[in-house]
Amino acid sequence: MYSAIARNKRNTWLILGGFVVMLGLIGLGAGWLAGNNWWLTAFMLLGAAGYATAQYFLADREALALSGAQEVTREEAPRYYRLVENLCITTGTPMPKLYVVQDAAPNAFATGRTPEEAAITVTTGLFELMTDRELEGVLGHELGHIRNYDIRVSLVVFGLVVAVGLIADILMRMAFFGGGRRGNNQSQLIFLLFGVVAAIVAPLLAGVVQASISRQREYLADATSALTTRDPDALASALGKLAEYGRPLAKANTSMAHLWIADPLRPGGVARLFATHPPIPDRIARLQHMGGSF
Repeated sequence: MYSAIARNKRNTWLILGGFVVMLGLIGLGAGWLAGNNWWLTAFMLLGAAGYATAQYFLADREALALSGAQEVTREEAPRYYRLVENLCITTGTPMPKLYVVQDAAPNAFATGRTPEEAAITVTTGLFELMTDRELEGVLGHELGHIRNYDIRVSLVVFGLVVAVGLIADILMRMAFFGGGRRGNNQSQLIFLLFGVVAAIVAPLLAGVVQASISRQREYLADATSALTTRDPDALASALGKLAEYGRPLAKANTSMAHLWIADPLRPGGVARLFATHPPIPDRIARLQHMGGSF
């Protein structure tokens, strides 16, 4: 488990570095097709570095805002606060800020850069559906993301997905309205094709990155919750309810789908190819197998 935590920390910087390199390569191609305008390449490189830095510090607040989460106090949500506080005392983890989303769909996510700056968000539907024992398993899972530094990796992936969508839109506009600057129709056609291909391929690549990172960290957080609560069957029961009663969130956002404990989007054939979560039956089976060792 400790090696997985260290790997998550390394992944943060690898993803940030890969993000800047990818944008630099796109900038080189756009600059060449625009008539050797290398200022465009420099602009994209500086913009990529600046955006990656900004996302590192701001993405957690963006995720909370996109989900419509509202912070709650001990007095406003005593059950919620008590369960998280007990888990934090057990693990020696700093108490995170607590947020609630007014949504009947049962779900939860954790965010933040470090355990000292973390937040846990749950929906009102989760409170209504889960027993205290099951809710403790879910909160242990989210606290596991915090303790394992998954929250940092998740925020970087969130920023990457948002940025790639923005860049793809800019390239499409440049391709259609800017055209080539090399003085012939062939160059203009190449620039247009470059913009279209980048707009299609970039979001697909971002989706693959988002899904591949998310699936393994969900298994790890499940295991961390089981070790913390010493009750893997509680989380297994909670996941079973999420599978049975789960529904899409009212304010679901594809760029932050990987943050939630269960898939917050509407199911579909194409979406399953880029699923950000491992199948719930597989997660339950792993937890039940763990339960035999306690």
